[in-house]
Amino acid sequence: MSNPRPNTPLLDKVHSPADLRRMSDGDLARLSDELRAETIWTVSETGGHLGSSLGVVELTTAIHAVFQTPHDKLVWDVGHQCYPHKILTGRRDRMLTLRQKDGLSGFTKRSESEYDPFGAAHSSTSISAALGFATARDLGEATGDAIAVIGDGSISAGMAYEALNNAGSEGRRLFVVLNDNEMSIAPPVGAMSRYLSELSKSPFGQMADEIAKHLPGPFREGAERAKALMTGATGDATLFEQLGFTYVGPIDGHDMGQLLSVLRAAKAQATGPVLIHAVTVKGKGYNPAELSDCCYHGVAKFDVATGQQQKSAPNAPSYTGVFGKRLLAEAEADPKIVAVTAAMPGGTGLDVMQKVYPDRVFDVGIAEQHAVTFAAGMAASGLKPFCAVYSSFLQRGYDQIAHDVALQNLPVRFCIDRAGLVGADGATHAGAFDICFLATLPNMTVMAAADEAELVHMMATMAAHDSGPIALRYPRGEGVGCDMPEQGEVLPIGKGRIVKQGDRVALLSFGAHLNETLAAAEELDARGLSTTVADARFAKPLDTDLIAQLVETHDALITVEQGCEGGFGAMVLHWLAKTGRLDGGVAIRTMTLPDRFIDQASPADMYADAGLTARDIAKAALDAVGVRISPQTAKATS
Repeated sequence: MSNPRPNTPLLDKVHSPADLRRMSDGDLARLSDELRAETIWTVSETGGHLGSSLGVVELTTAIHAVFQTPHDKLVWDVGHQCYPHKILTGRRDRMLTLRQKDGLSGFTKRSESEYDPFGAAHSSTSISAALGFATARDLGEATGDAIAVIGDGSISAGMAYEALNNAGSEGRRLFVVLNDNEMSIAPPVGAMSRYLSELSKSPFGQMADEIAKHLPGPFREGAERAKALMTGATGDATLFEQLGFTYVGPIDGHDMGQLLSVLRAAKAQATGPVLIHAVTVKGKGYNPAELSDCCYHGVAKFDVATGQQQKSAPNAPSYTGVFGKRLLAEAEADPKIVAVTAAMPGGTGLDVMQKVYPDRVFDVGIAEQHAVTFAAGMAASGLKPFCAVYSSFLQRGYDQIAHDVALQNLPVRFCIDRAGLVGADGATHAGAFDICFLATLPNMTVMAAADEAELVHMMATMAAHDSGPIALRYPRGEGVGCDMPEQGEVLPIGKGRIVKQGDRVALLSFGAHLNETLAAAEELDARGLSTTVADARFAKPLDTDLIAQLVETHDALITVEQGCEGGFGAMVLHWLAKTGRLDGGVAIRTMTLPDRFIDQASPADMYADAGLTARDIAKAALDAVGVRISPQTAKATS
C-alpha cells in the first residue's frame, strides 16, 4: 500500500539551490520540515538510506542556501546521506527511481548531476577530494569554494586524518563540516568518538574569535565561555586547531538559525581551512529511525505511520547469517578464535559472536587497513583471527594483506561478504576484484562457497587452516535452499568436486554461480551435449588434477566465476598454457564479469547485463563446440 505524499508548498517552488537563496531564514527552516517529510515518503516507497539522510536535512538546506553550488563544490563523504541533496538539486521528479535499474544512484555520482562534483560510496574520502578542488581553484581553475561533509564515523579512518594533516599544512581556504551524530552504521568506536563526545557537551561550543563576533548576541556572549570550557584554562588548542584548522563548534546541526549564521560568517571571514563541528541526530524527525541503532540505516519499503518494513520472508538462510552462526560455533569449540570487523558487526554477521563473546570480537571502526594488520598481529601471537569485511571494502586494506599478512605467511582468515554483484548499491559496492587481487599473492589460499552448505564446510576448513592466510568469498543475500550439514567438514586444500558427470562439455564453476551453471547444463543436455559440472572450490591452489581430467576427457571447458577478468579463469589459463595443454585439442572459454562497471539493478538483471546467465553459459559452451543457435531458436528459449 502506497503512503500518502506530504503537502510541501515551499518545496514545490524549489527547482534548484538558487531558489533557496531567495528565501528568508524562516522559510528555509520551514522548507527543511517539508524536505524531511518528502525524504521519509520517498524512502518509504523505494527503500534506501533513511537515517543518515534525515540527519542532514538542515545541513543540506543551509549549505546550498549559503554557498553558490554547483560553482562551489559540495562533497558528501560516503554519499548515503545525499537524498535531501538530490531532491534540492533538480532530481526530485526522479527520486522514485532511486537505487533501481536505470534510475538514480543511492550515492553521489558525477555523471548524474553537476551538483555531484565527486562520486562517493566508501567513507573518508571527502576531505582529500575537497582539498583537491581547493587546490585547483588556487591554481586558476574555474571552481569556487570546496565544502566536505564528513561523519563522525568516517573521520575515524586514517585517510581522513591524512587529509586533515595535509589541508592544515597547506593552509588553503577549505570548509569541512563534521556531521557528528554519534551513530554511524554501527556505534562509532575509538578515541576520536570519545573526543567528539566531550567537545559536544558544551551548550554553545567553541567559536573562533574572528567568526564569533558575527554571531547573534547569545552566541557572541557565550563564545569565550564556551572556548574556555573546550580548551581549559591553559588555552590549549583542540586537535583540529593543532592540525591547522580554525575550529568552530559544536553547534546544533538542526537549528537553521545557528547553521546559517555560522556558515555565512565562515564564508565571509575564512582565509584558511575551517572545521565546523555540527551535532546532529541520525534519523532526526522520524521516531522509528531515531530510536533504531542501525536498522534504519538501510531500509526496505516501509509504512510511514508504523515504521514497519515490507521485507519478504526468506526462502533460505542468508550467507551472512550462516557465517555468523558457524563462526560462533567454531569459537565455542576453540578459545583462540577471535574476530575483527571494520565498523560492520551487524552487516558481516559478527554481532552473533559479539553478543556471546564480546571480548573476542573487535570492531576497529572504519579502518580496514588497521583491521588487517591488527589481525596479522594477533595471528603472529598465536590467536586465530577471522577478519570479516565486505569485498569492496577489503580493497582498502590490500597493501596490508600483501605486506603484513601474505609476505609473513600469517594465518589470518579473510571472510569476504558481498562477493560478486550486489544489486541496489551498484558498482561502488560490487565485489568484483577480490579473486584477482588475492589469488596473485604468494602464500594465499582462496576459496569460494557454491552454496550455504559449502560455506559451513569452508568455515570449518578456515578454522583448521593454520599454515598461512586463507580467504573465503560468499555473496550477499539468500542461499539456494540446500540441505544444511550439522557440522562442517574440513576440506582438502586445493581440491574441487564433480557435481554432475557428463562427457562432452565441462563447466567448471568457482563460487556461488554453481546453480546457474547447473541450469546451463540442463539446457546443454537437452540439446544432446552431455555436460559435466564441477565446483572448483579453490582458485588458489588450483585443483590441477581435476582441470587436467576435464580437459583430457571433454571437447570444451568453460570456467565460470562471479569476478573480474584476471581471476579464477586466468589462473586456469595460466596453468594450461604453462603445461602445454593450450597447444591444441580442447576448446577453452572463461566467463567473468566484463571489463566495465555495472550500474545498480536487481542482481539477476546485473548478471544478465554481465552476460552470466544460464543461457549465456550454455551459448558459450555451444559456440566452443561449434554448435550455432539461430536467432529464432535463441528468441524461443529466452
